[in-house]
Amino acid sequence: MADTLTIRTAGIVTVQDLGRVGRSRYGLPANGAADQHSARVANVLCGNDERAPLLEITALDFACVPSSDILIAVTGAPADVTVEGGVRPQWEPVPVRAGETVKVSGIRQGLRVYLAVLGSFEADRLQGSCAPDTILGFGPALSTGDELVLRTACPPLDHPFSRIPLFRLKAPVPPFPTSWTIDVTDGPDRAEFGDTGRRLFDAPFTVTPRSNHIGLRLQGEVPRRVTKGEVLSRGVPIGAVEVPAGDELLVLHRGRGVTAGYPVLAVVTATGLSALGQVRPGQTISFRHRTLDQAVAAHRAQRNAIDALRSRVRTAFDALRIRAPAGT
Repeated sequence: MADTLTIRTAGIVTVQDLGRVGRSRYGLPANGAADQHSARVANVLCGNDERAPLLEITALDFACVPSSDILIAVTGAPADVTVEGGVRPQWEPVPVRAGETVKVSGIRQGLRVYLAVLGSFEADRLQGSCAPDTILGFGPALSTGDELVLRTACPPLDHPFSRIPLFRLKAPVPPFPTSWTIDVTDGPDRAEFGDTGRRLFDAPFTVTPRSNHIGLRLQGEVPRRVTKGEVLSRGVPIGAVEVPAGDELLVLHRGRGVTAGYPVLAVVTATGLSALGQVRPGQTISFRHRTLDQAVAAHRAQRNAIDALRSRVRTAFDALRIRAPAGT
């Protein structure tokens, strides 16, 4: 009988990965983890491939119980993480024995928490990804009582191991501020806004409750297009900052449709997108202009930090003789 991870308190939790890369040409949104950085780090901390399936926990409390010994990592927004009532750290590998209850509660400052398991677990896939797609009805949210089939068990580890320097791996933890600064580069229609385009950077915007994984709706002093003429529908990137005719900005996120017909004033950078995946309704966003070179440099620095973490994890796991199956 296969070992499982049983959901005890579901809250809002889905099985995610990094999404459907290269499928926009077929009309499929990328989807995937809203905070890609936290998702990557969670998997790397468990010795997995960074694209392995993991759990995305949004806003509400969550609990699960494994049927065998496992190793987990919990990243993302600050939260209270316990194993059988004992407090455990985020952004580090944590051993869990069979039958112990893992709880994630009190998610704060950000919106989403990621839980990865050594070896990952079985998941259905669509076009190479397990990421849910609400339009196609693929990958519904998990419910209390659902079971995920684990791909491997962790060798027995005494809990003191989690308190020694081997497990202080210095994961790259991003800030979780009360007011967010999101980096953007110029969009294809920047020139159509004239001087009003500066409004994007002059004052903060507030995230409205109508925001979701498809896009964020922002209230504030909206820039206005000064040129005339219709904007034809065309392909739009994840992170496009669109300016409709009303009193809101739209910032497209990973569940966005692949075409749209609003002018695009700016585009959120790759690092900015991960931060944007943690912004809660009611929080404020200030946009910061970046050149393409600056955006690429920030993305490379973030990826280099993950690569360095992967090396430290490999060294620690080798010392403890922990092995994840190939392909996780």
